Amino acid sequence: MLTTKKVFIWLPKLNSQPPKQSGAGGGMNNAKNMFPTEELQRRNAAHHVQPFSANTELGKKGARVISNAEGVFITDTDGNQLLDAMAGLWCVNIGYGRKELADVAARQMSELPYYNTFFRTTHLPVIELSERLARLAPDDLNHVFYGSSGSEANDTNIRLVRQYWALKGKPSKQVIISRRNAYHGSTMGGASLGGMTYMHSQGGLPIPDIHHIEQPDWWSCGGAQTPEEFGKSTAKKLEDAIDFLGENRVAAFIAEPIQGAGGVIVPPATYWPEIQRICDDHEILMIVDEVICGFGRTGNWFGSQTLDIRPDIMTIAKGLSSGYQPIAGSFISDAVADVIGMDEFNHGYTYSSHPVAAAVANENVRILEEEGIVENVRKTIAPYLKDKWLTLADHPMVGEAKVVGMMGSVALTPNKDTRAPFKGEAGKVGLICREHCFEANLIMRAVGDRMVISPPLIISEEEIDLLLERASIALDKTFAYVKLHGLM
Repeated sequence: MLTTKKVFIWLPKLNSQPPKQSGAGGGMNNAKNMFPTEELQRRNAAHHVQPFSANTELGKKGARVISNAEGVFITDTDGNQLLDAMAGLWCVNIGYGRKELADVAARQMSELPYYNTFFRTTHLPVIELSERLARLAPDDLNHVFYGSSGSEANDTNIRLVRQYWALKGKPSKQVIISRRNAYHGSTMGGASLGGMTYMHSQGGLPIPDIHHIEQPDWWSCGGAQTPEEFGKSTAKKLEDAIDFLGENRVAAFIAEPIQGAGGVIVPPATYWPEIQRICDDHEILMIVDEVICGFGRTGNWFGSQTLDIRPDIMTIAKGLSSGYQPIAGSFISDAVADVIGMDEFNHGYTYSSHPVAAAVANENVRILEEEGIVENVRKTIAPYLKDKWLTLADHPMVGEAKVVGMMGSVALTPNKDTRAPFKGEAGKVGLICREHCFEANLIMRAVGDRMVISPPLIISEEEIDLLLERASIALDKTFAYVKLHGLM
């Protein structure tokens, strides 16, 4: 019987040995493979359950297999090089291929690969990271509780605010108010805080004592109001909810400065000042979810600084390590930390304060600081992106173009004046546009019939030009499809 062996390319490293090969693909950690894409797709479909996917359908179609990445580009196993205008999942702020982070991870693994901080222990990576973060955070957010994802951090926040009020002698303050179409994670707590109805349709969500109010999306919800009027009236929904639920029951309000996964929804300028007033007047803690907006995305270190918000608790993840390691955290103000510290906080994760993740995050933030990446975003690259991105509003199928820092969106519509939806199923045109983006070697995300971008912060002006060129091609092809199939 004739048998074939899998072929590996071994790239020698200092003090390394050739990898062992096995019939199941073992020994691939230090080698690149030469497997055909179709074989990798088949093996993936056989055993890998992918998130936010209809896996049976995906298995038949075949997942795109990503082989390597550099700067703002990713490459698949068919040799297609795509400009990643989403920075992975909103997270690769410093771009792909920074060897410094790999070196730091390897060094930390050789010294202290793991230890927990449960039993009155700590370690240098988390001490140094916490000091650096406290220096960068706004106002008195001087304390950090760590996890591995934004979802975990927002679960932590639920327990934090309820324990805070219990220790303050107000245990009835349990309810957390969020917004419709918000995204705060995929765990039971995080998905409940979020206002995504399609997520709430699975798994018995939301959990009790989570209340949702209208989102500040003027394009979709503003009606005949001006953006300024809509901003104030939508913020007033928070006060109405507090009155309805009872101030003695409401613990906190949670929101992103700019809704990311909701479609890069930029609230009117009148919105956040009113939200801040309401929280201050009604003794409600402000939780600001900076998982996407943090670490330079809006042109400042945090979106709270860009929009002049004063959080009591601030969720961080993604850009904290630029996605190179799973790490997240909850910033806690001095006032909240003082109360929480009065008693044992019975909460934590196996990988809270993981030394390798902390070391990588510290190096990532160092790069952001020392290379002036956030400053360059604010002064140079974000203004350039804004000038280019807003030109998309001239396209016949684009109703509005919004951009803050390195986050942008365009709302697709058949009628700019009425802000009308397309005929047929909501979101269909967005998915068609996304496929045309892939064809143009561009990764943009569809959120309903809105297209969004969040490129690495290190993108160049020339790469922004390329992004806009490919986005325009995709919009033109989508427009032609929409007209041809009577969706206008």
